[in-house]
Amino acid sequence: MNTAMVEVNSLGVSFGSTRVLHDVSLRLEAGQTIGVVGESGSGKSTLAKVLVGIVAPDAGSVVVDAFDVRTLGHSQRAAFRYRRRVQMIPQDPFSSLSPRRTVGQTLAEALDPVWANVRRFEDRIAFWLERVGLPADAMNRYPHEFSGGQRQRVAIARSLILEPSVVIADEITSALDVSVQVQILEMIAEIKDELNVTMMFISHNLAVVQSVSDMVAVMYQGEIVEIGSVEQIYSDPQHWYTKRLLDADPGAPGFSLEWR
Repeated sequence: MNTAMVEVNSLGVSFGSTRVLHDVSLRLEAGQTIGVVGESGSGKSTLAKVLVGIVAPDAGSVVVDAFDVRTLGHSQRAAFRYRRRVQMIPQDPFSSLSPRRTVGQTLAEALDPVWANVRRFEDRIAFWLERVGLPADAMNRYPHEFSGGQRQRVAIARSLILEPSVVIADEITSALDVSVQVQILEMIAEIKDELNVTMMFISHNLAVVQSVSDMVAVMYQGEIVEIGSVEQIYSDPQHWYTKRLLDADPGAPGFSLEWR
């Protein structure tokens, strides 16, 4: 059996007296993408925050790219290395991009948080801006000068410029028009294959999850109630909640479950 890039076993997370995640387990090999789907409050984003080291679990084990997430706080060096190997693409790029920094400064800061020297990394910044469909001179502009879809491309470039092993994409197309969603998803799929990135793609949109994923995990009230291949989940769902999601929301306007 291949070594897992992401392995979560019996994960539990509580906020005060409220249990948010219950006995969550999943495994991803290098290069695989898992789509995590569920309604708001199902625990999707909390799971993502555990994987990137923002939220500490209180039960179970989480190993990502050979790092034990529960021990990261004991070593600043390990935590720094982990943050470079595991990246999150946020849902709202506007709030995550500093309005006082140019795009070039933001990408330079990802590469070197201390000095953020744009000139030193200019070629690499230009390459990644062009790779996500923006002109190289976008590095001289500020976030407010871009559309929502363009800001999402900047956020994707910031995450991928470090060439991480694992990427968590948290509802990254939810605020975009359907035509822009398609462009972003096609671009993500191409880059993921080029870099052999392992990805968790979080969404409430079943059609989006199907279009980018190898596996699907369905979350309900803090638990994974069903997990399997895309083909199995969409053609032969076993759990009543999965069936309800498929019946209630076969896809956002402009999509179908056979989108690709």
